Amino acid sequence: MYSFSTRVRYSEVDASLQLSYPAIINYFQDCSIFHSEDLGIGIDYLQQEHRVWLMNSWQIQILRFPSYGEEITVNTWPYEFKSMFGYRNFTMTDNCGTPLVIANSIWVFTDTATGRPIRPDPVYASRYPLEPPYPMEYAPRKIDLPAKGTALSPIPVTLSHLDSNRHVNNGQYVAMAATLLSDKDYNHLRVEYKKSAQLGDIIYPRISHTEAMCTIVLASEDGTPYAIAEFKK
Repeated sequence: MYSFSTRVRYSEVDASLQLSYPAIINYFQDCSIFHSEDLGIGIDYLQQEHRVWLMNSWQIQILRFPSYGEEITVNTWPYEFKSMFGYRNFTMTDNCGTPLVIANSIWVFTDTATGRPIRPDPVYASRYPLEPPYPMEYAPRKIDLPAKGTALSPIPVTLSHLDSNRHVNNGQYVAMAATLLSDKDYNHLRVEYKKSAQLGDIIYPRISHTEAMCTIVLASEDGTPYAIAEFKK
């Protein structure tokens, strides 16, 4: 298991002084990147090899939202490599080790020269010691598209949305979706990433509600999804 400890900053909380959805994603993403960097197969190494791990899906369960100023530890470990996919768990715990947030993630190993998923060379998988998967209920990788939805104002992709891969970072889609929620009563979040948005693209959100769930599709003008976020109570 790889871990780092920190304290929840004011810049990471919402109006309720609780850690925001995008901040949770960012902590988990940072933890996985730190893990790879410390193993010597981080961003620079992958760029030299024209390889990248791209996020395919998140499944996050919030047991309790961390609060402003709270000391937390973020933990991650891979538990399986299968074909072009890598599977990684995350937990966020308080200073007593009690889980606050638990998560599953699926990543796709990709050749940046061709843009195609490929099976990782043995060197990549061999650097990561595998541990047993976290004992949680695992949801399907894919999210069902709602039949209907309400179209909302388009979102232009700007430089602030991009990461070092020059496309919209996976956490930015969650940030876009979170701004469209009317409340923060959701403690389950799933996200499926379908297509990479780039600088100059326009993202067209569509929102669908049920009593216990809100699904937000972030799509191109023709309706092709970039990402689907499902918030559930």
